[in-house]
Amino acid sequence: MRKEVLRFLVVGFTTVAIDYLTYRVLVTLGAAYSPAKATSFIVGTVFAYFANRFWTFGGHGTSPARGSVPRFAILYATTLLCNVAVNSVLLSVFSGYPFAIQGAFVVATGVSATLNFLGMKYLVFKPHAAGPQNS
Repeated sequence: MRKEVLRFLVVGFTTVAIDYLTYRVLVTLGAAYSPAKATSFIVGTVFAYFANRFWTFGGHGTSPARGSVPRFAILYATTLLCNVAVNSVLLSVFSGYPFAIQGAFVVATGVSATLNFLGMKYLVFKPHAAGPQNS
């Protein structure tokens, strides 16, 4: 599990960088905060699925576990809502404070990253039990 956590952190930091850069570019171009945050989260999500499937949770050269794509989509849709909600609430509470945008981003990302690791580890990329599969 330690190896998975370390790999998840590497993928996570890369995903956060992709998310943050996309978010800042969209906001700089005039997009509203919530749509920009949702879009940046989705861009990071696409990267995260493939990086976690093939590197973090060891899906090298194999097809995804049965149902992993819909489970991943449900997990990320749920954590997207959590991410945007936490970001929005913190922006409204700390509006006008220096670094409000950065702080809200970091907290929202921490909440969703924790939920994502647990969901991927135990729901999305869970190992198959040995033995015959029931259909």
